[in-house]
Amino acid sequence: MIERITILGGQGRDGRADAVARLDLAMGDVVSIVGPTGSGKTTLINDIELFANADTPTGRRVLINGERAPTAYRDDPARNPIALITQHTTFLSDLPVDVFLQTHARIRKAGGGRVDDLVAATLDFANQLTGEPVAPGLRMTELSGGQTRALLIADATLICDTPIVLLDEVENAGIHRSRALELLRQHRKIFLFVTHDPRIALLSDYRIVMRGGRIESVLVTDDHEKALAPQVARLDDMLSRLRDSIRGGERVSVTDLGDAA
Repeated sequence: MIERITILGGQGRDGRADAVARLDLAMGDVVSIVGPTGSGKTTLINDIELFANADTPTGRRVLINGERAPTAYRDDPARNPIALITQHTTFLSDLPVDVFLQTHARIRKAGGGRVDDLVAATLDFANQLTGEPVAPGLRMTELSGGQTRALLIADATLICDTPIVLLDEVENAGIHRSRALELLRQHRKIFLFVTHDPRIALLSDYRIVMRGGRIESVLVTDDHEKALAPQVARLDDMLSRLRDSIRGGERVSVTDLGDAA
């Protein structure tokens, strides 16, 4: 059973060592990876997904429970404890959503024989994350970006049931971020978000700051930042309503800004 993963520092693009030599992530942690575009955020989650052992350009090492990851984690997809949800969600399969989920559940031998119940729970989870309901009869290739990302998050959490979930810029998919973190915290896993989004960052336990391909610092979300989170959420909700109005062809006015005006 996985209890923690450890990242042993490597180096950035200029050869300078990571400022954090060792970082332990425990089950139940929600972590954001932040930094400017090109700072090395995606490279870090790639190191984690590959169980790097000083064999990637960064030279980092990733340990599972203090030891090198078993070879089977890399070689056997059914035993891989990591789910990576990227910005690229093109499906080769054109199956209906419920058939896709049923097939995946049977391959994973998930649900303890109650595959239909597990599929229903996965769809319910997904539909709490997206404003566009995912119907079981929709085909996978018909889903929007937001529907797809919501479905994959639900699938990784319930059907894959992997202890480590890596999410690359989910804010760009139009999912309900606060609800996503609320639901994810109900499951004892390690969640790492690559994000530019202040709402996700302030709802995380801490954030890994990247710059120039190296880990520059680790910032624990303190009480002051936690107190800011509701205000950030209100501003974000206001902007979301404005986006929805504009997408819907409606006019907007200063009253739509609420208290921000």
